[in-house]
Amino acid sequence: MKIGLVSPYDWSYPGGVQEHIAHLATELRSRGHTVRILTPATGPQARQVEYGVYRLGWTAPLRMNGSIARIALAPDVYGKIRALLQREQFDVLHLHEPFASSLPLSVLHSANVSNAVYIATFHAYARHGLTSTGEWAYTSAKPFLGRYFRRLQGRIAVSAPARDFVSRFFPGDYRIIPNGVDVERFRPDVAPLPEYMDGKLNILYLGRIERRKGAKFLLRAIPHIREHYPNTRFIIAGEGQLRPAFEKLVAQAGWRDVVFTGRVPAEQMAAMYATAHIFCAPNTGGESLGIVLLEALAAGRPVVASDIPGFRTVIRNQVDGVLVPPRKHEELAWAICNLLGDEEARKRFAVMGRQRSEEFSWERVGGYVEAYYQEVLGQRVAIRLQQPQQSLLAPLRPLLLPE
Repeated sequence: MKIGLVSPYDWSYPGGVQEHIAHLATELRSRGHTVRILTPATGPQARQVEYGVYRLGWTAPLRMNGSIARIALAPDVYGKIRALLQREQFDVLHLHEPFASSLPLSVLHSANVSNAVYIATFHAYARHGLTSTGEWAYTSAKPFLGRYFRRLQGRIAVSAPARDFVSRFFPGDYRIIPNGVDVERFRPDVAPLPEYMDGKLNILYLGRIERRKGAKFLLRAIPHIREHYPNTRFIIAGEGQLRPAFEKLVAQAGWRDVVFTGRVPAEQMAAMYATAHIFCAPNTGGESLGIVLLEALAAGRPVVASDIPGFRTVIRNQVDGVLVPPRKHEELAWAICNLLGDEEARKRFAVMGRQRSEEFSWERVGGYVEAYYQEVLGQRVAIRLQQPQQSLLAPLRPLLLPE
């Protein structure tokens, strides 16, 4: 098949959806398919040449669901999109978050020049009643977006919470196919970062330092954990608008061994997970699945995470990891202390977590996506086979029917 993967987010900035698209492209190519990525991009990377990537238009930052996303607001390349679709003649156009920005909408708007089937993956989740840009946008734009939704022949959601969220606004049939994880890159036998291997117990937070990611609740748990386990180090890996305030808080409190690393380079990610004795994800909500959980499980790290719908898609409490109520720093501290004091439990969770992560390997997820493409293409062929038969028989019906 010839497949076009469409991203709404800036290819120059790392993010979960972009990572998903990149890995899916690699897996589909390994299965013999031709894959092109259509994406907005800004800055110097917008001019870089990358195999199979078409950079279309510019982006701007927008607050969405408690985070900052760089999305295509006005790609100003409508003519280029139509020419590209006419030239490439994709079998499948797979749009990720199709209503999140103007690029996937422009691709949908140009459906008349392409013979492809249009399939969308919905990644986002927000709790019902939660004030968020995504929910407000869906509600206000639903009359306009309805016609584009009807052009989709296939619909995927990365989890049941993601499906439930989007179906509140656009009811329909959704196939649940989760995010994947690179189980070859994230492995238990990866060497840890040597500068943190000094006998201290490392608790790792990795993600954007934003409100809904919940890092402040891990910081609040530090005094409770240190009361029982003073020989601990807290590694806060990532960037975000709240980082300066949190660093100031740590300095004023005089907490030692709380390290803010900034953004972790891609080549160090696996080693960063390997450095952790416990991985902590104290998110407050708005997660459709939890890619960092998959990476930590694949790396064989015991996980303590918030008990929120998206995370329950990955973690089975007390089987693959430990789930605690969100926003409850004392319960978070208690769960971490229990694991710090029980090495056998940490080993058990490491083994079970690795096994769980293999259910989300890109080999499996790519197979699910490929099969769904074939299913949707097959449905269209079946419909088209019926239509010519009806049109050919129509002129003969008066002759075939009795007087």
